[in-house]
Amino acid sequence: MSAVPTRSLAARYYTDPAVFEVEKAGLLSETWQFACHASQLRNPGDYVTFELADESLFCIRGRDDVIRTFYNVCQHRAHQLLSGTGTTRVVVCPYHAWTYELTGGLRAAPNAKSVPGFDASEICLTEVRTEEFLGFVFVNLDANARPMDEWFPGARAEMEAFLPHWEMLAPLEWVEVPEACNWKVSVENYSECYHCSLCHPTFSCGVIQPQTYDIQPQGYCLRHTTECNDLDAMSYDIESGYPNNDKYSSWFLWPMFSFQVYPGNLLNTYHWRAADAEHVVVWRGWYSVGGKEDEIVRQMAVQDRETTVEEDIHLVESVQRGLKSKGYVPGPLVVDPNCGVMSEHSILHLQRWMREAIDG
Repeated sequence: MSAVPTRSLAARYYTDPAVFEVEKAGLLSETWQFACHASQLRNPGDYVTFELADESLFCIRGRDDVIRTFYNVCQHRAHQLLSGTGTTRVVVCPYHAWTYELTGGLRAAPNAKSVPGFDASEICLTEVRTEEFLGFVFVNLDANARPMDEWFPGARAEMEAFLPHWEMLAPLEWVEVPEACNWKVSVENYSECYHCSLCHPTFSCGVIQPQTYDIQPQGYCLRHTTECNDLDAMSYDIESGYPNNDKYSSWFLWPMFSFQVYPGNLLNTYHWRAADAEHVVVWRGWYSVGGKEDEIVRQMAVQDRETTVEEDIHLVESVQRGLKSKGYVPGPLVVDPNCGVMSEHSILHLQRWMREAIDG
């Protein structure tokens, strides 16, 4: 009896608003999501606000040097506490001036002493699970979530070995890329190189050797490996002074974050923020030592935006339009037992995780 190929997910997984609501209540609330870089919270009272699964949150560094994350809502009558980024000695609600310590505990409330039985020690902002992963701050709305090292086994140690100066790096530039597609379409596009030679000539000819490209799962991490192309033909100087400067590598952390290291030890990241069923914003992060000005990093950020990123925007938006066509019937995934660049085995794993998250 011949094997039956696995077909790609039905279009509704990418177009149905009801599916996106299920994801917000489940997947996006029960997985590790990027919040900010720790360098954005250098000093006590530094904070960053962000949204995740329709929740407003903020990360803040305490006087004890611990980074904590809280739901951005006052425990009095639900006004939002902070906006944007900044620094504060205490967190003061703009509505009635209820004041919270950097640890989340209520410090003071106007006229509270007149209320019999009012006990400030019993009132605290609702805290969110937070982990620092190589200088990057991740959060999980699931209080019982397994640690990141269990979700992504081996990834931390591999990255520490591959890029030994992690602790020196900080964001130099964030590139915002709105895409008119479902977030899973964008993530799938990122997670296979079956299309690279045809659609990404600069990346395929100037960074990697497509024939050596492969992607394999490590827990809920997709590990990208490849050999680099002719390094003498690179468009920038890769002599960084650090080991592995002649290599490329990537770690995608399900569901919405990826670390990439280009030749020259150039760290760059992707993180996705889903807006609705058919819109996502992709953020490209570029990093330098101390976040200081770096001509090569700037050059690569521009080159990447004008080539690979621009090419991907057109690809994923065309896919989203096609998913809404009455003529679309999901075809079989091209899963080569030998894996490699011309195989969609990484999409097989991704879509399995998607089914688990949506269908249970």
